[in-house]
Parts: sequence; structure tokens; C-alpha cells
Amino acid sequence: MNERIRELAKDAGFDWHRYWDDDENNRLAKFAEMIVRECAETAENNAYIEPTLELIADDIREHFGVKG
Repeated sequence: MNERIRELAKDAGFDWHRYWDDDENNRLAKFAEMIVRECAETAENNAYIEPTLELIADDIREHFGVKG
């Protein structure tokens, strides 16, 4: 999991280290990845309007450490 997602979770009030080995942590990480994927897919789906959105989608995934 990308450090940026951990920072955002902490800013939102989650005690990331407290749940480091718990299922709670895994669910939070999965939830964050799902949101990142949805955002990237939305950009890709609109690339027919603006081709640079496909590059932006890749940047979003890379920034948050989420694969395709």
C-alpha cells in the first residue's frame, strides 16, 4: 500500500498502525484501492473526449501505488 494512502487515512482519523495486522487495516486498504481504481477508470472512460485523460488515469494509479 502506498504511503500517500496511509497519510490520507491518518488525516481522516484512522489509527493506521493500530490496525496494521488486523482485518480492519486490510479492508481500509482495499477500500482506498477501489476508490482510486474508480477514479482512474472514470478518467479512462472519458479519454475519447480528452485523450490526455488516459495519461491522467495512469498518473492517478501510480501516485497511489495501485496497479491497473
